[in-house]
Amino acid sequence: MRVKAVIAYDGTHFKGFQKQISTKNTITTTIETTLKSLGIIGEIRGSGRTDAGVHATGQVIDFELPPFWRDLKKLKIELNRKVKYISFKHITQVDDTFHARFSAKRRLYRYILKTSTPSIFEQNYISYYPNFDDKLLEEALRLFEGTHDFSNFIKTGSTTHTNIRTIYRARYKKYQKNHIIYFEANGFLRSQVRMMTEMAMRVALKKTTLKELEEQLDLKKRYVTKLAPPQGLYLARVIY
Repeated sequence: MRVKAVIAYDGTHFKGFQKQISTKNTITTTIETTLKSLGIIGEIRGSGRTDAGVHATGQVIDFELPPFWRDLKKLKIELNRKVKYISFKHITQVDDTFHARFSAKRRLYRYILKTSTPSIFEQNYISYYPNFDDKLLEEALRLFEGTHDFSNFIKTGSTTHTNIRTIYRARYKKYQKNHIIYFEANGFLRSQVRMMTEMAMRVALKKTTLKELEEQLDLKKRYVTKLAPPQGLYLARVIY
């Protein structure tokens, strides 16, 4: 039986989602080790990878269950009992053709920031930027919408089949003392969301112009390669 699991995790405690040779402290290795303790041997597949320090409220994984595991409710209870800083929200049976990454139609990321210094209880979950022009931020975000070659918004050293992605929605809203940026797309390149966020915030802070953002998006020149801090970023939802 192949199953799909929707999980949340606190990225503060991990070196990222993907397996790494240099450390076992990744979300994938932690989950696979926990599954192995329950007699479930094999690799998991994720909808996408997240950087160290980045969180998720709606990451999706899939994996194969052996014949003796059929009680999905019990499996969820056992996994949540054994694993730390990761929560299994839902586990459901899926078709054998399902693939957490390749079956996904859209992904939604949320970035949360404050213009006042986050408290000690917030600092791992909310980023800080100084006061900014929210109208400029909205204009900057709208420029990302549509289908573009995001070669200037990918972490150096990454290799992909294509750097073309479609951003369906890039929006900003204020909620109480928090400022929230949303990106919804058919997919994202490595660290793309953090680089787009940093570029948009630099425009909002009047450190970069809208024209320079357009030029970077049009591959004419690369002005910003810095990444927004990971603490405020959440993989919020994956749509199939």
